[in-house]
Amino acid sequence: MTVTTKWVSLGVVAAATVYGAWALLRPESVRVETAPAARRPLQVTVDEEGETRVRDRFVLAAPVAGRVARIALREGDSVRVGTVVARVFPAPLDPRSRREAVARLEAADDAQRASIATVAQARAALNQAQRERQRAQSLVAENAIATETRERTELAEELRARDLESAEFRAQAAAHEVEVARAAVATGGAPITIRSPVAGRVLRVPEPSERVVAAGTPLVEVGDRSRLEVVADLLSADAVQVPREAPILIEGWGGETLHGRVRLVEPSAFTKVSALGVEEQRVNVIGDLLDQPPTLGDRYRVEIRIVIWSADSVLTVPASALFRAGEGWQVFVVEQGRARSREVTIGHRTSLDVEITGGVREGEIVIRYPSDRVSDGARVAAPATDAR
Repeated sequence: MTVTTKWVSLGVVAAATVYGAWALLRPESVRVETAPAARRPLQVTVDEEGETRVRDRFVLAAPVAGRVARIALREGDSVRVGTVVARVFPAPLDPRSRREAVARLEAADDAQRASIATVAQARAALNQAQRERQRAQSLVAENAIATETRERTELAEELRARDLESAEFRAQAAAHEVEVARAAVATGGAPITIRSPVAGRVLRVPEPSERVVAAGTPLVEVGDRSRLEVVADLLSADAVQVPREAPILIEGWGGETLHGRVRLVEPSAFTKVSALGVEEQRVNVIGDLLDQPPTLGDRYRVEIRIVIWSADSVLTVPASALFRAGEGWQVFVVEQGRARSREVTIGHRTSLDVEITGGVREGEIVIRYPSDRVSDGARVAAPATDAR
């Protein structure tokens, strides 16, 4: 072996030794999950379980104490206005019961007059909404107002029309209550016929068998299943964020996503005990269904998402990429195979995504679920970027 060959061999061995030592001492790359900062639509929603219910439910009750004949109707049966739903044979009236029956008749008369006034008020509101819609259409044609304003007037007209329809139904129900109360006073022991005040379907019959009941005992529930609304009780802290007419996404009922709109956030809260035994202040939020499938019925469970803010294109990162750093937020950005901590400012957020208003640029790669092994400057290795 020549001197040159000897030195070359020694050099190769030395290089291999140095490389092996470097490979052994080199910090191992941390395996991480990543995702890009990208622009996408973002919706901030308040999510809660709720239920559907018939908007105008009529509970037909026994007007007097007595014997109820067996009820032939069953849940789902169709009824028309005036359909006989039950017959009650009053118990003999003593002087006290007669005075009570007379008082109920007077109360029914007062309720009927109040319902007539409500119909007049609802009709006046509808007329006003129609005039506002006509003015809005004229102004839109002249490009004097935005199309959105015209749409709001059309929605207001539709809601006032529904309010008038509901008021008319209640007026019909009040008229039937007057007839029933008058019959209880006038006929004595003759059977009292209870008729349906509206056309619809029988929703519930608590007990179809013949029995003796007290005055006011519910006998049959009737309603129009084609006019449903959704109701959910939200935490009061969430309810204050819900604007009127906010869009509602209705899911989890067994079909495709349905759309609705908030009609009312009730002004009074109530106390409800959670499954963990914690007392919570809850508020009922009621919405109208804009598209209703025929298979959806009364008191069906649904999952509702009330949209309180939305945008078509905002810069977002996964919520799992953020972590607290003092009073602010930070993320780890992958730069040339190393993790670099970056302070960011955030805007709106959901359970999955967060709006980034500063600190990260579109297209940069952030680390999701950073562990305690990830630090500023740490070498990281990631699979193909998760496009989510």
